[in-house]
Amino acid sequence: MQSKEKVVVIYSGGMDSFTLLHQAIEGGARVYALSFNYGQRHSKELHYAQKVCDELGLPHKIVDITAINQLLLGSSLTDDIEVAEGHYEEESMKSTVVPNRNMIMLSLAVGYAVSIGANAVYYGAHGGDHAIYPDCRPEFVKRMDAVSAVANYEPVAIRAPFLNSSKTEILGEGLKLGLNYAKTWTCYNGRERACGRCGSCNERLEAFAAFNLRDPLPYEKNAENAPS
Repeated sequence: MQSKEKVVVIYSGGMDSFTLLHQAIEGGARVYALSFNYGQRHSKELHYAQKVCDELGLPHKIVDITAINQLLLGSSLTDDIEVAEGHYEEESMKSTVVPNRNMIMLSLAVGYAVSIGANAVYYGAHGGDHAIYPDCRPEFVKRMDAVSAVANYEPVAIRAPFLNSSKTEILGEGLKLGLNYAKTWTCYNGRERACGRCGSCNERLEAFAAFNLRDPLPYEKNAENAPS
């Protein structure tokens, strides 16, 4: 990353984008955080994102695109469908795919980047997402990067630094920076405590276990594999 370059970071408030946000800051970039309310099951992640950006003094926009929710049916994250439990590699987790979500968000983020004179958009796609999410795969990122280079008079790069990294590796990068993951929310359910059973919780808990660490988030008492 070039020193002092201006970048837009798509920041959901989860572990991956939290780590990415801090890496960009540590790399010397001027970071503009961008979050989306697309009608997901809960807005808890967005509250976490706002709090972090406030603490860091970062420019942060939360964009309401809930009007498009009626076009993005069939996902358990945006529709009245029960969230599947288990691991991401399981067929049942395809219910969490939101049609065209990352293409929509990246397109809006590129427009924002052009308007503020930023030359890159970062998002937290990672290797653990490849099996389930087509818009987190290398071929998607490569093509979006190519399109964004010619879609405006000002080329904007699409960057996904964690594209070939696992959740465990991403956590490792964050631990090197001394990050506090109590400031993130990962669970697909927006209850008071994380459920510990959805794919997102499973992956998060396994990452902490790989480092023999306790996840600082509180989990429901009956959550499998969750810290007691």
